[in-house]
Amino acid sequence: MTTAREIMTTQMHTVTEDQSVVDAAALMRDHGVGALPVLSADGSLVGIVTDRDIVVSAVAQGADPSTTTVGPLAGGIVSTVGPDEDVDRIVDTMGDQQIKRLPVLEEGRLVGMISESDLARHVSDDKVAHFVQMVYGRG
Repeated sequence: MTTAREIMTTQMHTVTEDQSVVDAAALMRDHGVGALPVLSADGSLVGIVTDRDIVVSAVAQGADPSTTTVGPLAGGIVSTVGPDEDVDRIVDTMGDQQIKRLPVLEEGRLVGMISESDLARHVSDDKVAHFVQMVYGRG
């Protein structure tokens, strides 16, 4: 049985909910990522902010990116998994909820993220095909 711990990315870049959209965008640019976990002041996971959130919910609305914080933009967490969760369940969860990133929490703390690229690198082709069909194949 392959688990979340075996496929998750642990080298994550995060922002706090009070950081600006400019800070988040710069981190995304510098690290070549399209999403960042958003943490509260006490380190708990608040949500995830994506490059699309920044464009659609801030820039396109005329918000000042240097004063707008990422907290309100962070998409609500649909689901999280623990580090010992089976990869089959992870694929099903991500597919059913049509999500491309899944936070991994241990004792309430963010310890990793699983993205579609993690799935592509670590799970069988048939499981990746199932995920792709669930996320991208719906009309």
